[in-house]
Amino acid sequence: MTRSPPGRVDASHVSPAFFCQQIKPSRPEPMTDSAAAYDSTSKNSETGGLGLSPLAVALIEIALAVGGFGIGTGEFVIMGLLPDVASTYQVSIPQAGYVISAYALGVVIGAPIIAALSARLPRRTLLLWLMGVFGIGNLLSAVAPDFWTFTILRFITGLPHGAYFGVAALVAASMVPPNKRARAVGRVMLGLTIATLLGTPLATFMGQVLNWRAAFFLVGGIGALTVVLLWYFQPRDKVQEGASIRRELSAFGRGQVWLTLGIAAIGFGGMFAVFSYIASTTTVTAGLPVGMVAVVLALFGIGMNVGNVVGSRLADLSLKGTIGGAMAFYVVVMTVFAMFAHIPAVLYVTVFLIGCGFAAGPALQTRLMDVAADAQTLAAASMHSAFNIANALGAWLGGLVIAWGWGFAATGYIGAFLSLLGLGVFFVSVALEKKRGTA
Repeated sequence: MTRSPPGRVDASHVSPAFFCQQIKPSRPEPMTDSAAAYDSTSKNSETGGLGLSPLAVALIEIALAVGGFGIGTGEFVIMGLLPDVASTYQVSIPQAGYVISAYALGVVIGAPIIAALSARLPRRTLLLWLMGVFGIGNLLSAVAPDFWTFTILRFITGLPHGAYFGVAALVAASMVPPNKRARAVGRVMLGLTIATLLGTPLATFMGQVLNWRAAFFLVGGIGALTVVLLWYFQPRDKVQEGASIRRELSAFGRGQVWLTLGIAAIGFGGMFAVFSYIASTTTVTAGLPVGMVAVVLALFGIGMNVGNVVGSRLADLSLKGTIGGAMAFYVVVMTVFAMFAHIPAVLYVTVFLIGCGFAAGPALQTRLMDVAADAQTLAAASMHSAFNIANALGAWLGGLVIAWGWGFAATGYIGAFLSLLGLGVFFVSVALEKKRGTA
């Protein structure tokens, strides 16, 4: 085994005095336990930068990103087609929102269970199985005969979601130096963010013009394409040395893992509270025609892409500064959304800015790699469980305020409240880390 080069940068231990100070490049530090665990993982990986050309690395990242594109399109397209699904199955829009929560629940349950049970599987094999199940689940969703069958199928389709993104992030991070991990993760997550910009609006438009079922046929096809790309471009790899269910489960014995997951589960709930009902906010609250729903979704997608690119670069400089700054940003923007979403111009701007808040995504994923030590697969997959707890929580709370008659724009107040709670968890995490460092 080759020795690690001295003076590596561990971005998770940069101290920007929280997010309010100017972000500065980190200085080389001695390798911490978490960085050493990451180094061991990447060096032992078959794709860990050993003999891969830049073109080979790029093709692997593209294949992984295509899978993210399919998952992102499948996850978010339902939000733009929620009124159509409700009409088909003759249920209310808040009731139709249950399918969003069902998918999110599938992610929450599937990610940790699959990650733990598959500890002895090569990553390539696992990714192929995960995308196969995802593709088939979407094709079956497209032909679901009734609402509850459709809901169950959305739950099943959500099971591979978190494990796929978690393993894909680890594969991407293992192919670059440690101080470029967030950018590598961000490139893979571009598939997800581009889905919100192109995949979701196009699938939404297709669903509105043809039938909402056509959108899920499209997503199933993207899943099949991903299987083909991974089969051809990702090299066969070996099981990680010492990998076991017990080692993966050790991630849940680390307090900072739970706190990082808590930031995502609570803080990002605000985004989903707003976005789950954005179609109705656009047409009912702002009084815009149904054709503008795709435009609003595209604005959200542009924001997510901007946030992903900028946030991944900032995260390689300061993980904590990027995470805390994004949570505070959400509090302000969602409050403005709640107060002025009835004005179309404000709706456009705030939806774009809410998308930009995704800047915290690569930072949170990378921080988990640091605090999880040698149990990175389970921790990385659990990040997407946390995101989908946020999805379920946001959709549920948003549906409650709508059912209580507060209006669709009131989802912004729910969003601001959840983001504020996420910011509180962030401060607790940093305070405990500082206390431990000075102990």
